[in-house]
Amino acid sequence: MTLVLDPPLFEHVPDIRLIAVDMDGTLLDDDKQIHDEFWPLLDDLADRGIVLCPASGRQFAALRRQIGRPELVYIAENGAYVVRDDAEVSSETLDLETARSAIHLLRRAVHLDTGTVLCGKRSAYVERTDDAFLAEVHPYYARLELVEDLLGVDDEILKVAVHDFGPVADGAGPLLADFEGAVISGAHWVDVMNPVADKGLALRHVQDALGVTREQTMAFGDYFNDVGLLDASAWSFAMDNAHPTVRAHARFVAPANTANGVVRTIRSVLGLG
Repeated sequence: MTLVLDPPLFEHVPDIRLIAVDMDGTLLDDDKQIHDEFWPLLDDLADRGIVLCPASGRQFAALRRQIGRPELVYIAENGAYVVRDDAEVSSETLDLETARSAIHLLRRAVHLDTGTVLCGKRSAYVERTDDAFLAEVHPYYARLELVEDLLGVDDEILKVAVHDFGPVADGAGPLLADFEGAVISGAHWVDVMNPVADKGLALRHVQDALGVTREQTMAFGDYFNDVGLLDASAWSFAMDNAHPTVRAHARFVAPANTANGVVRTIRSVLGLG
């Protein structure tokens, strides 16, 4: 029998003003769905003046499509793009030559089954068009353009996202490891970004914009790209399903994403019933 972790309980309700929440493996269940109890929680948090901030490797347009609340602050593209009230808060763009170098390297790696997404502020772009690859891309990119050549894209570039149909830790991850801004963001995804781009830096930009301190911030995550997010929060929670490395960066553990862990933990810690 699998034991289901209970949300942590604290003697006193902390003064939380900002909650940053990763999406895949954290807020979303394994079917990539948001639990029905999340929506009334959003209203309860708003009544208390607490800002919820989805923080994801997903495109901003995809986050807005899935959550639909313009008043939230969104950390998109693994921290490279932060938006509040549909206006940019911060961005960390990727040098075009670095992006092109990554694309050239991937094209030469014919032994790997990979697909590349060039992520810009206006849209995401792909040149691989088979159904198997597009099925992996569409959930994360609401604005997506098919182009003949990624090297001809004219946009401000936020990252190069690579889907590896094999284990990314054995394929595209090591291939791109020499890029300073490379980060593995999932079992089959690796991103090349501006080296300073990070969910943690993005969260600090949000804290500055809102006048919120680290001690007033709660964060949830499960994978390597969430480490900075947890480090920038005094109330850091790794999901019970989180990678051990991520758990080591968190002060607390929340129930798994499959057990509605984010919503249950927020209600428990903040005494929302």
